Amino acid sequence: MDFPRLGPCLAPLLLLSQLSAPLQAAPSLQPNAKQSAAELSDFDAYILGAGDRLELSFLSPSYASLGGSFELLNDGSTSLPMVGSVVLDGLTVNQANRWLTSLYRRYLRRPDVNLRVAQPRPMQVSVVGQVENPGIYVLNPGGEGSTVEGKSASIPGLPTVVSAIQKAGGITLNANLNDVRLQRKLPGDRSQLRETQLNLAALLQKGDKRQNPFLFDGDTIVISRAPSPPPDEVLELAAANLSPSSITVNVVGEVKNPGRIQLKAGTPLIQALFAAGGATPMRANRNNVELVRINRDGTATLRRYALDYNLGVSGPRNPPLRDGDSVIVNRSVLASGSDVLNVVSQPLTGLVSIWALVNTIQDNNNNN
Repeated sequence: MDFPRLGPCLAPLLLLSQLSAPLQAAPSLQPNAKQSAAELSDFDAYILGAGDRLELSFLSPSYASLGGSFELLNDGSTSLPMVGSVVLDGLTVNQANRWLTSLYRRYLRRPDVNLRVAQPRPMQVSVVGQVENPGIYVLNPGGEGSTVEGKSASIPGLPTVVSAIQKAGGITLNANLNDVRLQRKLPGDRSQLRETQLNLAALLQKGDKRQNPFLFDGDTIVISRAPSPPPDEVLELAAANLSPSSITVNVVGEVKNPGRIQLKAGTPLIQALFAAGGATPMRANRNNVELVRINRDGTATLRRYALDYNLGVSGPRNPPLRDGDSVIVNRSVLASGSDVLNVVSQPLTGLVSIWALVNTIQDNNNNN
């Protein structure tokens, strides 16, 4: 017996007729609705898309041969036994499960379909605003964990807001941790978005994990600019938790061990000098330490700082370093003068040595 096949063009019509009422009735699925972090975790569900590998099974042993694993193609469709080509792109797992159940019910008695995501697709997430490297990032849905105080923690499951911010190089000093917005598309119509406001300061200070939800493909994280710099304790926590695990900086000049140094992310200027062995006694100018930084637009900035070991962590006079920064410890006046004398005296020393050699040769000739 030949069974009719449902093509991709017919799939959206069936979807609208069978699922439009539940979608409209759910208050969390209204377009552009703002929700709290708690509401976000209660109502969000994974949305299927191209690249997802799914597994279909039937409760009845008689229909076991119809099950198996399959992958959604670029157009969001796949081919299933009996029902043919179907489009699942843009649906949640529950919506797709209900729809497939209704389709198989036309040919089977009590199909009891069970659909699950066997392997999620790689997800693209946009991170914009007050981060070091804004842009679009591909995150691993198989457990790309966050880093806490420089130590990576691989957590099975989807990436979180914190892991995406770390991927983007961490926050800037102007980030408003109280106003981080997560934008997410709704099931079905891709033009509809929902936005929720997160408070990362509450996550860092109180451990409120609701402020660090899982991410889905297509999410956008927007970190706004703070009207005034955050408190020092918030900056210290953010530097440890909202940055990559390590950075590489150049420390040159009057330090004991100059060169490229790998440091913990968020390391302040003075701590970087300690990592390079400290300033050279009697030669380093403690009032002239330069920080050279390449900005996002390709320009470079140079700022001078005074070396003060009594400064607090990540203060304006002891800023946290970024990946690629260069720290230059200039010479003191005494060291500069000493170097000039050494350069001038080197030729004289050579002349004295040559004159001594000539005298020695002449003495040997006279004795012969």
